[in-house]
Amino acid sequence: MSSEREGGLTDPGQEREAATDQLTQFLSSNPAQYLLALSHALSDAQTPSHIRNAAGLAIKNAVAARETARQEDYANRWKSLDPATRDKLKHDALATLAAADRGARNVSGQVVAAIAAVELPAGLWNGLIAQLLELASRADNPGLRQATLQTIGYICESIKPEVLAAQSNEILTAVVQGARKEETRRLAAINALYNSLEFVRENFSREGERNYIMQVVCEATQSPSSDVQVSAFACLVKIMHLYYDYMKFYMERALFGLTVLGMKHADENVALQAVEFWSTVCDEEIELALEAEEAAEYSEAPERESAHFARVALPEILPVLLLLLTKQDEDATDDEWNVSMAAGTCLALLAQCVGDGIVSPIIPFVESNIKNPDWRYREAAVMAFGSILDGPEEKILAPLVAQALPTLIEMMRDPSLHVRDTTAWTLGRVSDVLVKTIKLDVHLPPLVAALVGGLDESPRIVSNCCWSIMNLAEQLGDSGAETSPLSNYYDGLVSALLRLAEKGTNEANSRTSAYEALSTLVTHAPSDCLPVISKLVIAVLDRSEALLGMQAQLVGADDRNNYNELQVNICSVITSTVRRLGHEIQPLSDRIMTLLLQLIQSAGKQSPVLEDAFLAVGAMTSALESAFHPYLPAFLPPLVNALGSHDEYQLCSIAVGLVGDICRALGDASLPYCQGFMEVLLAALQSPVLHRSVKPPILSCFGDVALAVGSGFEPFLETTMGVLQQAGAMRADPTNYDLVDYINGLREGILEAYTGIVGGVKTGGKADILLPYINGVFGFLHLALTDQDRTESILRSAIGVLGDLAEAFPNGQLKEPLSAPWVADVLKAGRTKLGGSETKKVAKWAREPMECCTLTTKTDGYLDLTLRATETE
Repeated sequence: MSSEREGGLTDPGQEREAATDQLTQFLSSNPAQYLLALSHALSDAQTPSHIRNAAGLAIKNAVAARETARQEDYANRWKSLDPATRDKLKHDALATLAAADRGARNVSGQVVAAIAAVELPAGLWNGLIAQLLELASRADNPGLRQATLQTIGYICESIKPEVLAAQSNEILTAVVQGARKEETRRLAAINALYNSLEFVRENFSREGERNYIMQVVCEATQSPSSDVQVSAFACLVKIMHLYYDYMKFYMERALFGLTVLGMKHADENVALQAVEFWSTVCDEEIELALEAEEAAEYSEAPERESAHFARVALPEILPVLLLLLTKQDEDATDDEWNVSMAAGTCLALLAQCVGDGIVSPIIPFVESNIKNPDWRYREAAVMAFGSILDGPEEKILAPLVAQALPTLIEMMRDPSLHVRDTTAWTLGRVSDVLVKTIKLDVHLPPLVAALVGGLDESPRIVSNCCWSIMNLAEQLGDSGAETSPLSNYYDGLVSALLRLAEKGTNEANSRTSAYEALSTLVTHAPSDCLPVISKLVIAVLDRSEALLGMQAQLVGADDRNNYNELQVNICSVITSTVRRLGHEIQPLSDRIMTLLLQLIQSAGKQSPVLEDAFLAVGAMTSALESAFHPYLPAFLPPLVNALGSHDEYQLCSIAVGLVGDICRALGDASLPYCQGFMEVLLAALQSPVLHRSVKPPILSCFGDVALAVGSGFEPFLETTMGVLQQAGAMRADPTNYDLVDYINGLREGILEAYTGIVGGVKTGGKADILLPYINGVFGFLHLALTDQDRTESILRSAIGVLGDLAEAFPNGQLKEPLSAPWVADVLKAGRTKLGGSETKKVAKWAREPMECCTLTTKTDGYLDLTLRATETE
């Protein structure tokens, strides 16, 4: 066989790769011809089914992409095709919905939806929905009707609700009619209804239409088809999430009974959706309780009231959930979702939702099954107990937990792996939310011993034991104290975790969990444990250096992945250690920086090690401050490379943060490097490739540079202020929530930049160089502060900038802009209920310099009391 390959036979994988490359080049060079050829293959009834399917998927993948940036490119490419080509492709896709080949019908629906997602928001293909609705009414062709309803569902799933809102009546009528019990092919219609629920809000507000929708969905939960039942319960889950406020009538009449029956269904997929219904009820009522608490803080009535469905239904649903806890799959993998896991999750949400009311009905189940000979019942008892630990009052749970702890610790030696695993998780819950119930002299010694013993168990148990140790470190440790209740155990815990970290495999992320636990122990180590931490950092440095020396011996992807994972985890421990030890890390700084630079230089551009090594360098800058300077020349080249890696935006973002770290650490000693920093930062801002999430931190970084170099920032001021003004002019469509969030993030970055610039030039005694830009700054502040989507963070930062400006110009140069009514309104808002505690502090601080700036003595002896008078009102 080898000789044949050497004689010229091509590897199939290489053939596939070469063919894919050719198709990609064909699409790039002549997209119209490429797509028309595929469309012909899709619509031709003589083409084999698998080829038609592949052709349809290729068309869809040429039009639609998951990544936003790539989707914009694909959409622009599609819209650049001539109208005749687009019409031909759309005609073929619609015509194929009537094909005898079921696979071709399905994939053509995906093609139609992909094109619709591009064209409908742009005001193109306006007759599509009408065409689909006409096809969906064709009773003479059940296959076409099913494919059309499925296509409508795809479209509803991929397009924002507001795009289809005007046609919601027609779409809803079609899908609800198709979902009636008289229909033989209900599944596509139920799925389409699921996808259309978000944009039929107006229809749902009308009682008659709402009743009809709910009737059809409830009837579908009783369909002979399990698939239809699953989709119907999924609809109820989404309806509960979207339209909770309308559900009281239906809960009393039908949904209580239907969902309880659903949870008992023999088909696990049906039961899972019915359990998810009650998890969603709890999610909604937990959110409503938080809203009610927030309203009560301001002595207001909440906008929405909870109907307390979970509390009312508790006697009915709790026994079913406890029964489902005993339906464990002995061979289930960690990522396999089943009814037992779903029931545990729902039980935990119920505990948060109903609080104390869940304790008394749960305890008898726990007590009667904790010693059951059947491991399923023992595990269910432990799971039930662990699930209710967050929600009820601590005073209710404390005596129960204290009583149960010895039994739980003993159960870490249970014969069943599943019981031991759930016990380790429950002990983690105790140490997370009820650590005060652990009696330090009675419970802590056997608990730590049990957790350390669990580190030699199966990977699943190891991960839960590591989580428990992390919780104990966070809850009992104290980095600001001389000692802690955990101090006596630090040496043993660190040694045990290091042994685990040296294992050759990372099954169930057990080795990663060990490193995470080590990092947590380091972060929360009291002073008397620092010798243990110092030994730990030597051990991980030894390990990392040894791994570096073995790089040349790595063979294959598995070896490389194993190496990367280990180095990433070691970098995390180094980062935590440097942060904890601060200046005391200096004796090891040469060794650490040499290692990190070697890791960076040996890592490929897309290596995960790169990001974590950069984060460790960032920790070193903060710990060493000016003593970091000797390492900067060697670190600058990889830093500049990372800043230019616009396609690797996470790495670029970390590098941007490092520029700020370096400037803060070196102060005005960073001035010689600022020209280079500013050039690469400005280039990144202008990059069409760089992910937009990196651009707010870049703007903020300008402030870090300015604050570090003070008046030395003057050569960069004009360009920087121009960039900030341009970015500050951006507005967001209030209905585009993603863009609103981005614009708010951008504004926060701009405000941080202004804070640094004002502080820097003020400290350097050159505040007057800001005067030409003051109108632009105040224009931006007014825009950001009067926007309806203003966040509290923006309010707080903007008040801080106003206070900084007032301090920088105490002689009345800014009296006019600071006396504007909106400035007084903003200051008042920050000091009243609109601002949180931190915002109130900032507003209180800013008030004095702003008043001083606006209280200017005039020749006639009068004082301008504009700001004070406005606040008094």
